[in-house]
Amino acid sequence: MMKSIRTLIVDDEVLARRRIRNLLRGRAEFAVIGECANGREALSAIRLHAPDLVFLDVQMPDLDGFGVLEEITTDQLPVIIFVTAYDQYAVRAFEFHALDYLLKPFDDERFEKTLEWARAQLEKQQFRQLGERMFALLEDHRGGPRSGAGKSSAAPKPLSRLIVKSAGRVFFIRTEEIDWVEAEGYYARLHVGGKSHLLRETLTKLESQLDQNRFLRIHRSTIVNLDRVRELMTQSHGECTVVLNDGTQLKLSRGYRDRLTTLLGRQF
Repeated sequence: MMKSIRTLIVDDEVLARRRIRNLLRGRAEFAVIGECANGREALSAIRLHAPDLVFLDVQMPDLDGFGVLEEITTDQLPVIIFVTAYDQYAVRAFEFHALDYLLKPFDDERFEKTLEWARAQLEKQQFRQLGERMFALLEDHRGGPRSGAGKSSAAPKPLSRLIVKSAGRVFFIRTEEIDWVEAEGYYARLHVGGKSHLLRETLTKLESQLDQNRFLRIHRSTIVNLDRVRELMTQSHGECTVVLNDGTQLKLSRGYRDRLTTLLGRQF
């Protein structure tokens, strides 16, 4: 049985802190050890209490969330969920680095999905990789390498395999074996050799971890393995369809067409 997840809430808005605390109430696996109203308080609390999980507001006066992250050393690093009022374009930075966030205002369903992500990070105990992703995000935000980050500034290598848990079984799937992926709510469904597996991760987050030269998003809800593409069909009304080796037909959105033809080296 997993021990209680010691949780710190950091936000300069009282109501925002209260909402997160209320949503955590009744969840025995999460123990709220404190609240902080600014970045300075957050740094002191992290150093003193070493929480497992921190809900960290990005926009705070004096020392913002990125400033807090910059002051945290690798050995102090908890799992961090960024809380932000940034618009959808700005939060793509979090998605690109495979880090989770709550976009204000968020609903109960989105909060539950975020808790699942936090549990997964803590269960895997892969803090080194998580730290590298966080510091890479910080470098992008600051516009340069983080002092003392060393190799952490390098772009993370694409995933070579995925771990999927289902009905008491664990599947190890090599990414090169994936034919295509589709969004299924907040999750991603992997199609592999006629079988499918539900991965508890968003399509956008998975996209950022896959090899960009092998996998391409062709629709807002679809990613395809380019090695599986057999042909492209253009319909009379201008719509296009991607046909895979097994005959699967997938819709190609206009916004993704140029990128696909460039990678495939074809004009149509």
